Amino acid sequence: MLTIEGNIVSMDKIFRGRIEIDQSGMINKIGEPTGDADFIFKDELVFPGFIDLHVHAREDVIHTQDYKEDFKTAGEAAINGGVVAFADMPNNPTPPIDDASYVAKNSLVQKSPVPVLLYAGIGPDTKPLSKKVPYKVFMGKSIGELFFSSLRGLETALAKYEGQNISFHCEDPNILEDNKNQSTHALRRPKEAEISAVDFALRLIKKYNLIGKICHCSAILALEKIIDAKKHGANVTVEVAPHHLYFDKEPNKSLLQVNPPIRQSKKNRLALIEALRRGEIDFLATDHAPHTIEEKENGISGLPQLDTFGPFTTWLVKEHNFSPKEIARVCSQNPGNFFNQFSAQRYGQLKEGYVGSLTILDMNRSISVTKEMLKTKCEWSPFEGVSFPGRVVMTVVKGKVYEK
Repeated sequence: MLTIEGNIVSMDKIFRGRIEIDQSGMINKIGEPTGDADFIFKDELVFPGFIDLHVHAREDVIHTQDYKEDFKTAGEAAINGGVVAFADMPNNPTPPIDDASYVAKNSLVQKSPVPVLLYAGIGPDTKPLSKKVPYKVFMGKSIGELFFSSLRGLETALAKYEGQNISFHCEDPNILEDNKNQSTHALRRPKEAEISAVDFALRLIKKYNLIGKICHCSAILALEKIIDAKKHGANVTVEVAPHHLYFDKEPNKSLLQVNPPIRQSKKNRLALIEALRRGEIDFLATDHAPHTIEEKENGISGLPQLDTFGPFTTWLVKEHNFSPKEIARVCSQNPGNFFNQFSAQRYGQLKEGYVGSLTILDMNRSISVTKEMLKTKCEWSPFEGVSFPGRVVMTVVKGKVYEK
């Protein structure tokens, strides 16, 4: 049995307590501190383990992109960043799009030191799997070949997925096509592409009774459409990525190229941060997309961010007045609720009967991001040189301790 005492962050309060995790990795008791635990934390905060719902671990059954990342190194980077489980996206060279390919890819996740939930991909000729899984649809071309070239084709495909759990990469393929010859990445993928695609996705969610999730929302006007849809009963949630909260604009030929681009004003960025704090955005999700420096210099989109998930949350607390409970909501409870739809075990809260996975942060010991501290196989971070005000001091995955 593992015992930990400290300042426990629950959804309604922070209290001094003791967590007991049994041999099966489950929490069997939350009680009063006794002073004789295996680990006793004084000022640190003990969170329900952080979960990242948007990761591209890159490994698939043909292994042609394992040089960027695989499930083992993605899991190690996750633990380094205080992430105890993640959901992996399907835009691989050999995507999981049916029962057989999903099972084949799922056999690879066992090498990860943290639990992994796989999204299945949706393409023009796919259909729902026989088991309950989350799905991801790319409305326009991004990374990989699993995407749609028209909104009409998208609707035809999604009509077969009525009632399913669908996550949307929202960029209108028609607007992308119209702007493909623009001079910069941000101009080639303007905010209008995201706003239009979100509007269309919301109509599809309503029409086909989908359980919708909008990925990496970056435009405040798109977010306003989502908030309004929620008020009118739409079954939709929304993610935001750290890079859209931290960076204002993407310099030309920058390593920061990503889809959708970092193209927002400071006003837009701060509005996204406030929406996350207020609960109008449901999830902080990294969109961890590891590519080599050479690939980035040749114009590929994506940023590796699993290693910095925990430290980034301390920036939200110290610089943008997030409470620990607000961090727990968007990093633990809400993503845990998503995970729990597809898992026999319960994630996202520190309660008896839930998985004994924890993220423990020291809010008062700053950390400077260096290449040497990273565990991702691609060996770089968009935050290199940045000092965050706090750090991960321990990650616990189903009772297994990883000290920093």
